[in-house]
Amino acid sequence: MRNFQKGRNVRVKSICFFLITILMLAIIPSTSCVPKSSGPTSSGSPSLADEVVFVEEPDSAKAVRELEADNIQVYSGGLTDPELAQRIKTSSEMGYETSYGSSAELTFNPSGPIFKTGKLNPFSVAAVREAMNWLIDRHYVAEETYGGLAVPRYFTLNTAFPDYAKLASIARALEVQYAPNPAKAKEVITAEMKKLGAVLTNGKWYYQGKPVELNFIIRTEDKRKDVGDYVATLLENMGFTVNRQYKTAADASPIWIGSDPSEGRWNIYTGGWASTAISRDQASNFAFYYTPTGRPDPLWQAYKPSPEFEKVADTLVRRDYKTLDERQQLMTDALSLSMKDSVRVWLVDTLNISPHRADVAVAADLAGGISGSSLWPYTLRYTDKSGGSITIGSPSLLTEPWNPVAGSNWIYDTMIIRGTEDAVDLPDPYTGLILPNHVKSAEVYVQQGLPVSKTQDWLTLSFVPTIQAPQDAWINWDASAQRFRTVGEVHPGGLTARTKTVVHYADDLFQTRWHDGTKLTMADILLGLALGFDRPQEKSSIFDESEVPSFETFLKYFKGMKIIQENPLVAEVYSDQIFPDAEWIADSADGYFYTSVPWHVLSLGILAETNHELAFSSSKADQLKLEWMSYIAGPSLPILDKYRQQALKDKYIPYANFLGKYVTADEASKRYTALGDWYQKRGHFWVGNGPYYLDSVHTVQKTVVLHRFDQYRQTDQKLLAFTSPRIANVKISGPDQTRIGGAAEFQLEVTFNGKPYPIGDMDLVKFLLFGSNGALAISGDAEAVRDGLWRVRLTADQSKQLQAGANRLEIIAAPKVVSVASFSSFTFAMMP
Repeated sequence: MRNFQKGRNVRVKSICFFLITILMLAIIPSTSCVPKSSGPTSSGSPSLADEVVFVEEPDSAKAVRELEADNIQVYSGGLTDPELAQRIKTSSEMGYETSYGSSAELTFNPSGPIFKTGKLNPFSVAAVREAMNWLIDRHYVAEETYGGLAVPRYFTLNTAFPDYAKLASIARALEVQYAPNPAKAKEVITAEMKKLGAVLTNGKWYYQGKPVELNFIIRTEDKRKDVGDYVATLLENMGFTVNRQYKTAADASPIWIGSDPSEGRWNIYTGGWASTAISRDQASNFAFYYTPTGRPDPLWQAYKPSPEFEKVADTLVRRDYKTLDERQQLMTDALSLSMKDSVRVWLVDTLNISPHRADVAVAADLAGGISGSSLWPYTLRYTDKSGGSITIGSPSLLTEPWNPVAGSNWIYDTMIIRGTEDAVDLPDPYTGLILPNHVKSAEVYVQQGLPVSKTQDWLTLSFVPTIQAPQDAWINWDASAQRFRTVGEVHPGGLTARTKTVVHYADDLFQTRWHDGTKLTMADILLGLALGFDRPQEKSSIFDESEVPSFETFLKYFKGMKIIQENPLVAEVYSDQIFPDAEWIADSADGYFYTSVPWHVLSLGILAETNHELAFSSSKADQLKLEWMSYIAGPSLPILDKYRQQALKDKYIPYANFLGKYVTADEASKRYTALGDWYQKRGHFWVGNGPYYLDSVHTVQKTVVLHRFDQYRQTDQKLLAFTSPRIANVKISGPDQTRIGGAAEFQLEVTFNGKPYPIGDMDLVKFLLFGSNGALAISGDAEAVRDGLWRVRLTADQSKQLQAGANRLEIIAAPKVVSVASFSSFTFAMMP
């Protein structure tokens, strides 16, 4: 399952949207003469696990049996099987966490219409992809395939997150428009196939005398196998010949995400995504999932959205709006345009159960569960003893190569990686707001009139008439001269910005130890920064053209950055990109001058790619027929070690014109020597700064072992305090029938654990009223009566807008203290 989380790379704090790949840098294992784990020490939390062993177990039923036998203590895969879920819930030996951030969809190959093989690809046509929305019955998938542990999903917006609740009236209307209609699907597909030159003979589609064959990659580890079979049958009934290719994540990844789409190795894939944190602002999703700026992989580079859709997606990712109403209209347009495009057809959001032994505690995320939780490395522990070893089962491990720039983005790989990084900040697992980790405070300045607010006390928010970027701020990179260009050089007439963020990093930031024993310096921070700007530059020795689209988007809103003070570190970031939450503006800024990957580790990959022996990204590896770089296993390791030895001999400093003033030749030698000692002891080059270090990797057995890093700083005890999220329960009562032209009132009880939900803790309570024809007739805000009680009044004039028959009232209740909305519905009859 792929991982998606706004504004940060799976491994490193995202410098910016385009730096999503380099920022992976911050996740790598911290280093420090890696002492053997010998139980808790005074430098760490005494209750946390000393060792974490990850093992692969794709069979969820077997995983539950292994939990019952205490052979594993946690299963990171979110279970969607209703029988297994019930078994877990009724067990005295197991506990579980519930999450709402996972989804299933169909990913289409848009290349064509003719592949290099000469075969026809119907899904190169947007209208055919759009028609798939009418062909599929999402309610059937949710109720029958997932047994009720899922809800239908039509859009890139997660149905449990705030944006869907705010756009509910628009979304519901579109859902009615794209409700199951197989006859319409057949009509559209038939017309488009004929335009492509295909012929329907005896119920089968042919192109140039051969059956139109669809290579359908179907994942086998979860309910997507059943989903794939269901969709394959629908397509066969439409006249297509479907080649059902059942594959695990590891087998499927090199095809759907690693290969050139034009080669025609696949047509459809049963995709799955997990948001690792609650997203309070999903405006970036349209660019991520539908445009080349989303990822550097070959598939994304094949996306060709309509000019209108591309413009809307680009505007949203840059947050180039002035009011919430303008944002609402852009989101509305994007929803409609995304359905027309449909390179992805979303199917369901799943309710995931992540089980663990009853004597194990861990902070899970309401979106990402255990596997997506950023807090698991800080909170995983036994409740009845200190330290010890905990074994975590995962549906898939080591799915793709790990490298700190553009390596694996698979959720179960990145879960392990997060254990080896110490992020600059952490997402609140219930609200999606930001918990500072290596940041002391931040000052956010926003242009007057822009729709931004703040919630937390670690930052300030001020509105100012104008914001001027300093002339000496860095704004772009000169790849030839290996230096940053200033605002004064690029914009001699001056440059304004919509936001300015001043970040005050923790006083002890430079006391951080890498796992190989070296210490964090400004050189580590600045190399990650330079690398992110250098790779999209055509004159760079490691130019990667797949980075260009997202970099160009980034440059449209980035207005500069400046170091004010080096120790304690204080920096400024200027941008035109805004977010509704000031915390997210600070979050987007504090990653520029932070990293979780040391410079000497990155140097090896830079040298290997410069000499065309390895490539950071899958796209460049595929393009140049190189090995996709891995820092932990395989043929990459001897190549990386060769360049480590060369770097040691040459006392190599990357981007020496820029970085040379921060690193001496003697320091470089010490770094490469420490890394060599690490490699000899551990057999890999994965070095980070997190609570755990990567002790060993066993690729054949699919096992990964982490040990607690004894030189990691004290874990914040507040992180252990996350308990039960206050998700609202909504109960509707009212008349079973009423007459057209008559008034009616409906009572809404909003509670948590049976107690009234305070009015002040609710963000919104909205209602949608659907007529007997299924169309949205009336929508609005419910009226607060008292804590825990709201009402919807249907006036006589409003009831005249309804028709006789069964009508449906839907309620959306979104609290402020948890960013997961609750839904409830009530059906009543309208009488003439």
